Amino acid sequence: MSSEEFEKLHEMYRSLYDELKLIPERALTSHGEARKKLVRTFDERQGEAEEVLQGMEEELRGAPSSYRNAMSAKLRLYRRDLGKLQRDMKTSAQGFSSSSQTVQGSHPSVFSSQNQQSTHLQSQRALLLQGTEYLNNASQSIERSQRIAAETDQIGTDIIEELGEQREQLDRTRDRVSRRLLMNTGENLSRSRKILRAMSRRLMTNKLLLAVIILMELGILGAVVYLKFFRK
Repeated sequence: MSSEEFEKLHEMYRSLYDELKLIPERALTSHGEARKKLVRTFDERQGEAEEVLQGMEEELRGAPSSYRNAMSAKLRLYRRDLGKLQRDMKTSAQGFSSSSQTVQGSHPSVFSSQNQQSTHLQSQRALLLQGTEYLNNASQSIERSQRIAAETDQIGTDIIEELGEQREQLDRTRDRVSRRLLMNTGENLSRSRKILRAMSRRLMTNKLLLAVIILMELGILGAVVYLKFFRK
């Protein structure tokens, strides 16, 4: 419920009621065209007041229960006061109708035709108010759609930003993993080179020792042969 809209309707009703409550007394002291004009004015203002009260009732439907109960009681009081004014105006109009019938004989009363005209005007006002309500509802629906679209756009923007941050984190993680792999690979290669160099040195040492042993054995064998066969 829009409290601002309800207060506007309340002020409109008070203004119409203040104008209406003066008309019955003025109608009793008026004659001819002046009284006719007062009757038409009363019918018009009464129709407007009824429409305002209906608008207030519609506004109260979505109000909190505590507020709605208090204002519903006030609306009932407003309708009772408006009904009393209608009875007072009817009393004044009956006097006018009686005098009119005395002058016009069997012709329909002016008040009856004025009531028909007033009813037609009230019907037109009701249609106008209904069209205005439809337009207001459509405007509110458009506003809600625009608000939902804006919220959806904001959510999409947030998601894109979050995905961008996650991508940056993945890139940084990949870079760190790649650097670690490269560092580990380099360290493994360095250790492998050291092991290979050590193995190469040991192999060369073994070969030298083997060559020395072979040479020593050949020397010993040559000495034995010499001593046994050539030395007498």
